[in-house]
Amino acid sequence: MNIVLIIAIVALIAYLFLRKKAKPEVAAAEAQPANYKELLETHIYYYRKLDDTAKSRFEQYVNNFLAETHIESVGTEINDIDRVMVASSAVIPVFGFGEWRYKNLTNVIVYPDTFDNEFQFEGGSRNIMGMVGSGYMNGQMLLSRAALIKGFSKNNGKENTGIHEFVHLLDKSDGVTDGVPENLIAHEYAMPWLQMMHSEMRRIEAGKSDINPYALTNEAEFLAVASEYFFEKPEQLESKHPELYKQLSRMFGQDPASPENIIT
Repeated sequence: MNIVLIIAIVALIAYLFLRKKAKPEVAAAEAQPANYKELLETHIYYYRKLDDTAKSRFEQYVNNFLAETHIESVGTEINDIDRVMVASSAVIPVFGFGEWRYKNLTNVIVYPDTFDNEFQFEGGSRNIMGMVGSGYMNGQMLLSRAALIKGFSKNNGKENTGIHEFVHLLDKSDGVTDGVPENLIAHEYAMPWLQMMHSEMRRIEAGKSDINPYALTNEAEFLAVASEYFFEKPEQLESKHPELYKQLSRMFGQDPASPENIIT
């Protein structure tokens, strides 16, 4: 590792540490889009499907997230659309829970595109689109701006990097990122979830599933990949994987394949 890279990493660590000390009110003043309702209507399909009452609640949760979480960029400029997409990525997985606070998040750092394990966004071996920090990066989330935008585009398929990373954060909220979010799933459903997850992983490995093979990485990645599918293509997931859909619906307190969506 050359001296320039070492200095850059030390500077990044110091910067993030100082950001953690910043007052939330300052971050809020920097982050709040003035026209976020219009941006939600234009760019967030999940929001457009909600009725007026649910839309109002979604707007409030987006507002709360932006008031409490600092969103910044490295190597690129971000705009209000990007901030609304980040906030929506955070709100969508927890919309069935009422007012949820991500206590294990302080900053979201947006990179222009993919990056590597040393947080470099230039060079040949860059394949990371999002990351939930650990160790000295605890409380930080890194996102590729290009992947974030693609996730909310009309032709994004079953993928949404923002949702993927926030599901990791939810999974981590019980202290360990293991694909079994104990804060979201009742104890009696944990074993059926694990059994179903491993059964579906075997189907993916055998080429008999349309779930992204990246889900084979481990249980945590299975949960995040399946959750992208659940929120992006709920009708398709329910049709092709009814048991998986049922368990994710129970986990997130949502039924996005139905007009009502939220399970009461």
